[in-house]
Amino acid sequence: MQLLNGPKSVFYEPNFITEEEERRLVDCVYAAPKPKWQQLSNRRLQNWGGLPHPKGMVAEPIPEWLMHYVQKVSSLDLFGDKKPNHVLVNEYLPGQGIMPHTDGPLFHPVITTISLGSHTVLNFHEEQDLENIVGENTSPNQMKQRKKIMSVLLEPRSLLVVKDDLYQNHLHSIEELKCDEISESIINPGTFKVGELLERKTRISLTIRHVPKTSKATIFLSKKF
Repeated sequence: MQLLNGPKSVFYEPNFITEEEERRLVDCVYAAPKPKWQQLSNRRLQNWGGLPHPKGMVAEPIPEWLMHYVQKVSSLDLFGDKKPNHVLVNEYLPGQGIMPHTDGPLFHPVITTISLGSHTVLNFHEEQDLENIVGENTSPNQMKQRKKIMSVLLEPRSLLVVKDDLYQNHLHSIEELKCDEISESIINPGTFKVGELLERKTRISLTIRHVPKTSKATIFLSKKF
């Protein structure tokens, strides 16, 4: 994995999975039972492995089609002596995004995200009054006050790793855009040039992480549906 030209707590692998794996994963996401989808105002999502909660996550089996990638990420030894036990699946349509926020203390301070179907640009914001901005409860006025410190281009089939200080002390967001312009704030433009425009398509993200507080030990059983 490549350590990006930014804080020493962000890593990026542009071709973590193949196009065939990407197609299979997208098919499995959309084959999931309808009750697995939770509709939010700006996107919809699925939780696999359980529903994180301050009182503890009731661990549930992770299906085989996801478990392979949980194990693949786990083999990178990114979580220390922990093992990932939760996958958050987000669907972003063109024009959808997420407000500046932190993921908070429910999770081990390492996030790994596989992107499917489309690129996006993930922004990181300055450290400031984070104790009141856990989750997505930041007001639009608060959002505008959060200075952007850098951005990362997330290409389809890539793996992003965010950990330590960048996870714990900085906000991250995705702007609600249908097209992204490559700017000088993007620390991994790759072959793209400043000023180049990239049109978004439907993107699915698989965020694989560890929830320390769980209520039973049968986390790593897997099943088909």
